[in-house]
Amino acid sequence: METAELVFVPSSGVGHLVSTIKFVTQFLDRHRRFNATILVMKYPFTPTSTDGISDPPPPTAAVSPATPRIRVIHLPLPPDPPSRQILSQSFEKYYSLYIESYKALVKNAISDIAVPVVGLVLDLFCSSMIDVGNELGVDSYIFFTSGAGFLGSMFHIETRDRQIGVEFDKSEADSIIPYFAHPVPMGVLPQFAFNGGGGFSSMALHARKFKESKGIIVNTFAELEPYTLSSLSEDGIPPIYTVGPVLDLESENRPTPDENQSKEIRVWLDNQPPSSVVFLCFGSRGCFTPAQVMEVAKGLESSGVRFLWSLRRPPPPHKKFELPSDYTDLNDVLPEGFRERVKGKGRVCGWVRQVDVLAHRAIGGFVSHCGWNSVLESIWHAVPLVAWPQYAEQQINAFVLVRELKLAVEMKIDYHRDCGYLVTADQIEKAIRSLMADDDAAGEEVRKRMKEISRKSRNAVIHGGSSYISFQNLIDIMLA
Repeated sequence: METAELVFVPSSGVGHLVSTIKFVTQFLDRHRRFNATILVMKYPFTPTSTDGISDPPPPTAAVSPATPRIRVIHLPLPPDPPSRQILSQSFEKYYSLYIESYKALVKNAISDIAVPVVGLVLDLFCSSMIDVGNELGVDSYIFFTSGAGFLGSMFHIETRDRQIGVEFDKSEADSIIPYFAHPVPMGVLPQFAFNGGGGFSSMALHARKFKESKGIIVNTFAELEPYTLSSLSEDGIPPIYTVGPVLDLESENRPTPDENQSKEIRVWLDNQPPSSVVFLCFGSRGCFTPAQVMEVAKGLESSGVRFLWSLRRPPPPHKKFELPSDYTDLNDVLPEGFRERVKGKGRVCGWVRQVDVLAHRAIGGFVSHCGWNSVLESIWHAVPLVAWPQYAEQQINAFVLVRELKLAVEMKIDYHRDCGYLVTADQIEKAIRSLMADDDAAGEEVRKRMKEISRKSRNAVIHGGSSYISFQNLIDIMLA
């Protein structure tokens, strides 16, 4: 049979790359005609950057030798990247322009592929590459690594930009957005929605470009976001293909934590009662100020709940894009005597493999930043959530989980790590108690709904499930 080549162009954020790599392997598993080329752009922020910005290398090495059906091409730096001064106005604008500057390199790489290319699969930040597909006569698809709720909010931003041409203001009243069943508070819209320096307009442009694609592939499943998915089937929006949950359950493409620490944590969890431990983890960029760390510690201690807390040190203020790191000595940031007082019942650690912890029988709750990969991992393992968003689209994810789906207890859904707001020990204690206590009605409802949706998530990806069928529909269109 004739080979069908797919070209994937992911953005270089870790969460985006992890989902894309897993999605590539699923494509190849589903049909033997497919081969894949992944075009990897250099992350614009390196440890040698004069502005101190850094990020880990993309986790593509794990797929490079896996099969000859996958080829990874690392593209060089573009010849004419945007000015770094744009970063002070908007990260989204700078990053979008940076990716757009790769157009010629991407076009040349695709032109050099000797076999027919049946589809160009683009990350949401790479929508400008639709122009490359059009020039080469190749259909483009958007791989949307977040949920349908965030996709709906982007289309709402595009509508506002088209009709009014002005970014949102946080003083505005709750908004009626057609993709949500409940009014949406201004505080849960992504920060770029309020950015008049290019953040709002650049993300609106991405949503406008989405409408030029052949289809939008979303890492969700029909049973999780039925209201939003139904609302997205309106005129002007391309077909939506739900293929999730796409998960890296084996942590193949994640940074490796300290193995001694990992073993100690496994032993500790093995000795805890089933569903008794609340896990606190906030993603690869999650960290708190020393004052907020104190409040978390006090709240955990007062709650009396068993806990495992992945605590990381913030980067220096002048290196705001640098990833957090592990503390050399956790006692430097925790309350005096805290670890001794909670010994046996609570444990504080550094970086851990989140999905491995969530899979453990002792975990009964998850205080999360609501990054979409984390949400889907929690759903897969039926671990109910406390929603404590930090950055990016996590506030809208938290709104969806708490208000729309009732799969999470609210900590503070409009929290943003740069807002200067301190979540108090009382708020933290209350949310954790609600999630974990057997006699709390709200927590019980969240736990019950999470078990139901977890079962549906696993059924969605097996033969005959909603995502399995949607994925097959996508394959049929690509091979037609």
